[in-house]
Amino acid sequence: MSFSMNTSDIFQTIHMIAEEKLDIRTTTMGISLKDCISESNETTCRKIYDKITKRAEKLVPTAEAISKEYGIPIINKRISVTPISIIGESCEDRNYLAIAKTLDRAAKEVGVDFIGGYGALVQKGMTDAEKEFLESIPEALATTDVVCSSVNIGSSKAGINMDAAAILGRVIKKTAELTADQDALGCAKFVAFCNAVEDNPFMAGAFYGVGEGETCLSVGVSGPGVVLNAIKGREQLPFDELAELIKRMAFKITRSGEMVGLEAAKRL
Repeated sequence: MSFSMNTSDIFQTIHMIAEEKLDIRTTTMGISLKDCISESNETTCRKIYDKITKRAEKLVPTAEAISKEYGIPIINKRISVTPISIIGESCEDRNYLAIAKTLDRAAKEVGVDFIGGYGALVQKGMTDAEKEFLESIPEALATTDVVCSSVNIGSSKAGINMDAAAILGRVIKKTAELTADQDALGCAKFVAFCNAVEDNPFMAGAFYGVGEGETCLSVGVSGPGVVLNAIKGREQLPFDELAELIKRMAFKITRSGEMVGLEAAKRL
């Protein structure tokens, strides 16, 4: 894919970043862990750690180098992985908490801010292993620092899995209790979904769908900041003119995100 930006676009982008305090919110690497599945929990954990630390080894230094070279702040560097309930289900000595701690250790090793994907897709039904996984979430979030969790419990096609919803009510309450000394921080690292999309790179609900490729790089831009800065001091303009301003501002910051994403992907 080719990318070009004319001189006017570049200067306007620099102005947006320097004067209007806009930024690239995150670069998120999605990593498939399907090839880490095994009958042994220890082997699964080892494969997960090795793959994450190998694939994302240069994610943070690459993002920091691009940020410095282009003068564009890149606030967060993150990882999303295949839902862990799927990865751990085949283990005969299944221990989801051990996998959660492996994710935490691997994420810290490569220096990212968060890792998402400690999750399950149970919108239509649950296996016994998935029920076991849901019950592990409170302790997993309480005993790790950068692991984020999500569960998809409903869809427009299948409706809502009320059994899963009932379990999650208890999960959220227990998570709050176990992290009460941190203002229930565990709950801020958990998302309950309906109609979850497979390519969601946004924390805390990020996970890397089973239909995705080996790895993928996603870039998030500061959407609310774009809107705020587009309308600041222009509140009296007609609605159609405000809409045009927001559209133009969004296009520019999205182009900046595209530039960062393509450059990061090339280097990685």
